[in-house]
Amino acid sequence: MSFVKLTASSLAIAAVSATAASARDNVQVAGSSTVLPYASIVAELFGENTDYPTPVVESGGSSAGLKRFCEGVGENTIDIANASRAIREKEIKACAENGVTDIIEVRIGYDGIVFASQQSGPAFTAFQPSDIFNAIGATVLKDGELVENTYANWSEFNADLPDAEIAMFIPGTKHGTREVFEDKVLLKGCEDTGAMEAMMAGGMDEDAAEDACLDVRQDGRSVDIDGDYTETLARIDANTNGIGVFGLAFYENNTDKLKVATMGGVSPSTETIASGEYPVSRPLFFYVKKAHIGVIPGLKDYAQFFVADEIAGPGGPLSNYGLVADPELAETQEKVANEVTMGDSM
Repeated sequence: MSFVKLTASSLAIAAVSATAASARDNVQVAGSSTVLPYASIVAELFGENTDYPTPVVESGGSSAGLKRFCEGVGENTIDIANASRAIREKEIKACAENGVTDIIEVRIGYDGIVFASQQSGPAFTAFQPSDIFNAIGATVLKDGELVENTYANWSEFNADLPDAEIAMFIPGTKHGTREVFEDKVLLKGCEDTGAMEAMMAGGMDEDAAEDACLDVRQDGRSVDIDGDYTETLARIDANTNGIGVFGLAFYENNTDKLKVATMGGVSPSTETIASGEYPVSRPLFFYVKKAHIGVIPGLKDYAQFFVADEIAGPGGPLSNYGLVADPELAETQEKVANEVTMGDSM
């Protein structure tokens, strides 16, 4: 993918020579596969429009990226972690234990989670959270009883769905997408089917019932994907009945191969995500190690470049790729400019 070279003046970012003394002169980033394409776009543009080297951007998943981020302070650790979920308290604690105490949280915009299948496959065009839960939940409610999930075909529990074998490819547990999928799809589906109420009526407390709702079957009908969305796409390509979980931007850039389903009767789009109408959406973040600002050349400049109106705002290259612009982007820009860390107030 090629990009039109932007002028530094249009971004109001000065191209500063990378002259600070350091053993490495490039920003290093790792984390979310959902944020990866956005970060890669920004890194390329940053390298083209400033005197700094192009940042190195790696994937690996939100949890893996934050684990690397929290390993400590110093040029042998990464500067930024990309995440498709907010950093967890236990991760903040792990960071602090390793000397990473000042963290700048940067929200870049919003993305939707979509359910897509082969263009030429069965007519998977409309889902409810209850359908996904009935398809892959470990324990489901049948005829008023909680039983081990033995559903083989979608039409067994919803006659409006195709008479096709259940084959779902979902994000692995190290991906931030998994957390949103569990909270807004599996848990909601468990509640909607009455399974959670039945679990609590059977003696579980609310926390135990929620955990049980998030358990997925282990008989091959649901497959965890630990790689990025290209791996999920490959699985769909190889299985006519496959349903994959993708970020909206990835789907929109692969509409020649995939068709998307509605969720809760709403089609996923930048408009329905921005309005909050589409039920399965989430904010995207990156986290900056403040101790590296002024040590690693270009780190703060990169963060400011990323959230500039011309980059992350409506009509910018990230929006064109599929990111839903954050209506509070100006506040984020101010936070980055002032190096406001988590727990501080502006």
